[in-house]
Amino acid sequence: DAAAHTYSCCFQQEEKLWHALKLTAYVFGTGLLTVTALVHSLSWYVQSIWDFLGHFCQTRWLEFYYLYEGDEWTIFLLGAALVPALAFWCFNGILMVADVTGKPAFITRYRIQLGKNDPVDTKKLRQAIYVALFNQFFISLPMLVPMFSVMKWWGNTFSKELPTFHWFLVELSIFTIVEEILFYYTHRLVHLPLLYKHIHKKHHEWTSPIGVVSIYAHPVEHILSNMLPVMTGPMIMGSHIVSIAAWFSLALVTTSISHCGYHLPFLPSPEFHDFHHLKFNQCYGVLGVLDYLHGTDTTFRQTKAFERHRVLLSFTPLSESIPEAPKRAE
Repeated sequence: DAAAHTYSCCFQQEEKLWHALKLTAYVFGTGLLTVTALVHSLSWYVQSIWDFLGHFCQTRWLEFYYLYEGDEWTIFLLGAALVPALAFWCFNGILMVADVTGKPAFITRYRIQLGKNDPVDTKKLRQAIYVALFNQFFISLPMLVPMFSVMKWWGNTFSKELPTFHWFLVELSIFTIVEEILFYYTHRLVHLPLLYKHIHKKHHEWTSPIGVVSIYAHPVEHILSNMLPVMTGPMIMGSHIVSIAAWFSLALVTTSISHCGYHLPFLPSPEFHDFHHLKFNQCYGVLGVLDYLHGTDTTFRQTKAFERHRVLLSFTPLSESIPEAPKRAE
């Protein structure tokens, strides 16, 4: 009887184990099939959207191309000059309203340097606007003439077929790397005492910058540090005019964000470059990679600004959630 009882218990345990294994296999198998089905469905859905957008963009591009009868110079000016300029002034127009009026509070409550530009000096603002317009019309625009010749030589810039989005992402990565290298070293160059005194000091008149100040610079600096780092990538790659228009617009809006003086939710952090305007000898680059390698961000890394240097994913200003340490009483 004892042996029979032991055999019965073992049999029951084996049955339970087998049942557990079958249940696990069933749950795992069902889950795997469900996930696989969802992934395939999602992939099909994303691919469908991708194909639709690609077809839509290609159709609109051809309509635009034939509207101007393939006039490459006109198309180049519209893509490389007009579209980026509109992106720059539309974005900065909103920021300037906040700078001058202090409204809407949704923007101004995210001010980085508290108490600065509150409101902005309108005389200084007008001067910044005049210089920015001068640089765009009399420096940037003429520089597009030799760039047009380079793009014509490549032969791909005015193709009737748009580049794929995947290829644009590859180009964007290369553009960003080229800009980081050229901007970092030309920026450090104009910080040399002699060049700083006669050239770069103009840009640093704003220790608490605003968006339009991003292209408030001496003409020499505008050529070396603002234009060449952004233009070189597309010229190396022989990029399509649509890619150039997108990159120039992105570069102008991004540098405006870096100078805007507000750490706004869901936008790239401007803390890095804002700190450069505050301290002058830190944070020379765009991404910060070369600053890290050269040790030109060591002071920045010891500050609250470094702790705030991230994308804000809430609506609480980082100046409130990560406030400056109270100053010691003397």
